[in-house]
Amino acid sequence: MPDDPSSPDGGTESPSATADGVVEASFEHLSGVLADLVQTVGREHDRATHRERVIDRLHEENQRLRHNELQAAFEPVRTSLYRLYDLVRRESERETADPAHVPKLLSAIADELAEIIARTGVERMPVDEGDAFDPARHRPAGTRDVDDAELDGTVMTVQRAGFVRGEKVVRRAEVIVARVADDPAGGD
Repeated sequence: MPDDPSSPDGGTESPSATADGVVEASFEHLSGVLADLVQTVGREHDRATHRERVIDRLHEENQRLRHNELQAAFEPVRTSLYRLYDLVRRESERETADPAHVPKLLSAIADELAEIIARTGVERMPVDEGDAFDPARHRPAGTRDVDDAELDGTVMTVQRAGFVRGEKVVRRAEVIVARVADDPAGGD
């Protein structure tokens, strides 16, 4: 009987075969939807990573700008403190009626002012007599003639202290530089 739907040669699919086809089609559809979802999540993850990089870069730039603004705000204070330091240091070297007390007091005040300056991130730059003159670190305030050729181009005395912020010289030390005295005309 060819018209019998239950016969295997009947020309129509069995209900279980139809159900299997529907399930398979549903799985294929779900697989496609999941693949699309994975791609969408991947793109969103890439976008989020990019946003985080931009946010981190902007934060670093903001911190750098804030630091530079703070340094600019400190500059007038430092300038005033430099002048005060120089004044007190100069007065500490002056001869007075009580040379034992006043210079020591003024020297202590100058050292304290140097500490105040140091709290703003600027340190006194060490310069000693006999150091080679370095135009990046020293500002010549004058010269002094010497007979010893080995002293030529060295620091004789420090007139004003120099200051550094980290490796950067923010104020060069004012120094007197040694130079070999010229021979008189005619020589020996």
